[in-house]
Amino acid sequence: MRHKPKPTTNQIISGFLRLIRWPNLLILAITQYLVYACLIHPETAWYEGFLDKHLFWLIFSTTCIAAAGYIINDYYDIKIDLINKPDQVIIGRYLKRRVAMGINLFLNFLGIVAGGLVDKKVFVINTCAFFFLWIYSNHLKRLPFWGNLMVAFLTALSLIILAVHYQINEREVYIYALFAFTISLIREIIKDMEDVKGDASFGCQTLPIRWGLVRTKYFLLGLITLFLITLFSMTKPLHAPTLAYIFMVISIPILFVAYRLFYADTKQDFSFLSSLCKYIMMAGVLTMLLV
Repeated sequence: MRHKPKPTTNQIISGFLRLIRWPNLLILAITQYLVYACLIHPETAWYEGFLDKHLFWLIFSTTCIAAAGYIINDYYDIKIDLINKPDQVIIGRYLKRRVAMGINLFLNFLGIVAGGLVDKKVFVINTCAFFFLWIYSNHLKRLPFWGNLMVAFLTALSLIILAVHYQINEREVYIYALFAFTISLIREIIKDMEDVKGDASFGCQTLPIRWGLVRTKYFLLGLITLFLITLFSMTKPLHAPTLAYIFMVISIPILFVAYRLFYADTKQDFSFLSSLCKYIMMAGVLTMLLV
């Protein structure tokens, strides 16, 4: 019987970095810093955020919780990922399952403790996020819509937590949280459309499996329409024409997503739209620099 070769140290390290999605964690940290510098304290110099110890621990804590979430998600999805994306499976190939679970628990512990260093509200939010991520990975993601809703909510929560702690210019922060929530929700549903084959093989009841691709498309088109209406409705009372113009520009690629979605029918089509949503999210974050 042939034994699989042991992974090298470089393979383990690179595998771990891919497992925690380090580029996504970096984007998360930058986004939270931009919210602080551009929306919460726009009157101060950009570098002053590095001197705010509460901001440091807040970003550190949410990054740890997010990294742990990626690990627990992949932990429960090994069999599905072997069908949907076999080349990207890390747990069981480069990291043993028990090691991955140990790292997950350690990161959650760090995130919750670091949140307690900020204030009680951040501690409670991080503790809830830890619980939500576990229940999502273990159960909700296999249900229609609820898993998508949970991921979108947790994405928005990474911005809302700043508004809760600092309580300055909350409305502007909530507008960007709404943007993050909706784009994330759209992307998660599109990813389910991309992964229908693997999800169906393991009894997952995602929206595209339960409703079919056509009805799911119409749902997304309605969601995009409602999102754009709500976004501009929230922006209007602020009397901030710059913010309105920014969202007018960012709505163009969102409408392009709606157009391409209407005609999409292959895994490659949905993969392209998923990536495009990610870029729209990043572009939306960067518009904070213009507010």
